[in-house]
Amino acid sequence: MAKRFAIGDIHGGYRALLQCLDRSGFNEKEDLLICLGDVTDGWSETPECIDKLLSIPNLIYILGNHDLWLQRWLEYGDDPYIWLAQGGEAARTAYVDRAMSKIAEHKKLFDRGVFFYILDNMLFIHGGYNYTRPIEKTLPRDMIWDRDMWDIAINYEKWNATHPEEVVKIGDYDTIFIGHTTTSRLRPDLTPVKAANVWNLDQGGGWEGKLTIMDIDTNEYWQSDIVKNLYPNERGRK
Repeated sequence: MAKRFAIGDIHGGYRALLQCLDRSGFNEKEDLLICLGDVTDGWSETPECIDKLLSIPNLIYILGNHDLWLQRWLEYGDDPYIWLAQGGEAARTAYVDRAMSKIAEHKKLFDRGVFFYILDNMLFIHGGYNYTRPIEKTLPRDMIWDRDMWDIAINYEKWNATHPEEVVKIGDYDTIFIGHTTTSRLRPDLTPVKAANVWNLDQGGGWEGKLTIMDIDTNEYWQSDIVKNLYPNERGRK
């Protein structure tokens, strides 16, 4: 039977992506992969990451803030300093050096991207949303940049720990999967973090941490090596 997986922020770490797919036993022909955004920027192999994702038939691609930066460069040549300083320089250089011929094909991935995805009352989103209103009322910009929802989820988790008889959760979804806000400082062992009903799968793979892939039905997870050790001569998202 086909399995269903979510993967955190890849940030150009193609070698980490391959490790996660291999270690999880991901079946590229049958299994579903939900990418939580920020495929690009950081390590030097963004084009290779996009090639790999485009080869997966059952892919749901959630857009992240870094993805939109790269999309604008691919489409219009925009390269704001904030993007370059936050890992975009590595992505731009990779295309200029060896992947300009792939731009038209790679733009197809961004064109098919969505800002959120709902499956069996599970929500998949890059950053977060205003859970006091229907998600359709949230602006796309807020979905990719929001960190308030994660902060609230952490506070809810603290409340739940001391008030087990009165469990609270974020919104009406059974589970929410996010990336965007690294947990590597919150949990130095680099394991994924669940707060209330929110799973955060960004364990700092863009710099000092690991990339995480999770079976969304069992919550079993697998991780890459420390990504900076896979790219010893690069700085990542510093």
